[in-house]
Amino acid sequence: MSRPGRDDAPDRLYTVTGGRSRSGADTPFDLVTLVVAECDPVPGMQSEHAAILRLTERPTAVVEIAAELKLPVSITRILLADLQAAGRVSARHPRQAAVPDPDILEQVLVGLRNL
Repeated sequence: MSRPGRDDAPDRLYTVTGGRSRSGADTPFDLVTLVVAECDPVPGMQSEHAAILRLTERPTAVVEIAAELKLPVSITRILLADLQAAGRVSARHPRQAAVPDPDILEQVLVGLRNL
């Protein structure tokens, strides 16, 4: 019985990644990392790599790429690491919001209680 959202062909995933199950410890790709293509797909390129380059003409989050390709995020990260090592994509991390000053938060809380 087939379950929705599950790839019933694990050998395909094995082939796509060349047998690797991890992208490496120094891989900068988390779910919200924005990926941007640095070049166009070239003939003879693995189809998943070419699809990623087409998807990332504009900054695209890793999780969006995985969803579009219908691949697990772990597999997508391996493919992205391959492309980054070849200089075909770059990773841009979204800026983290600054942590607000606790004194300002305290003043806001006091002000709200006084209302």
